[in-house]
Amino acid sequence: MKLVCFDTATDVLACALWHDGECVEHHELAPRGHADRVLSAVDRVLAEAAITRSGLDAIGFGRGPGSFTGLRISAGVAQGLAFALDLPAVPVSTLAAIAQGALRENGSPRALVVLDARLGEVYAGAARADAGIMRPMRDERRCRPEELSEELDADGGWVGCGPGWAVCADALRDGLDARLERLETDRLPRARDVAALAHRALEEGNTVSAEEALPVYLRSRVASRPRTGTRS
Repeated sequence: MKLVCFDTATDVLACALWHDGECVEHHELAPRGHADRVLSAVDRVLAEAAITRSGLDAIGFGRGPGSFTGLRISAGVAQGLAFALDLPAVPVSTLAAIAQGALRENGSPRALVVLDARLGEVYAGAARADAGIMRPMRDERRCRPEELSEELDADGGWVGCGPGWAVCADALRDGLDARLERLETDRLPRARDVAALAHRALEEGNTVSAEEALPVYLRSRVASRPRTGTRS
């Protein structure tokens, strides 16, 4: 099974080719320029493995949450390749991919991944290991840092992952740090972890068509009140 995967939701341009259990990866810190580099990265990992685009079985992509522009780039490239090659697309949570990296490198079975959503909010997702794959424990959401304690159950073994923790100092001081074994604030998505999740999803039949290869934008739960009356 051969699939190319990429994620551009953060400052990292992550791209990998998963080829029958082997992984060829391109990892580049590029806060800007994802749009100009992602297809070149795809061709680079394909060339390194001596595989052509026509030899692929699926397209995996980071569907977010994350940078608005980055998500549009990732989904747009996935749609274009899936259309052109008549292949299924496999959306992968960027937060789950970061959690997968913590499992792969440190064996961390529980992770709370946090990315900065700006305006005093964060993107948060809790994941737990299941047969070597980090799976979301509940819906990912956009929330304020002080709401993060709601994501953690009473069991131990939690690791906090992602640069979003840098804006959570108040939440940590309020006791959240006592429920975390450690913080990995420099952890960003690696394409090999996107590929591992996409490969499992492909085996389980969790794919979408090119038209359905869409980014996920998490909205705040704050709702505006309906207006009453009319203005003259």
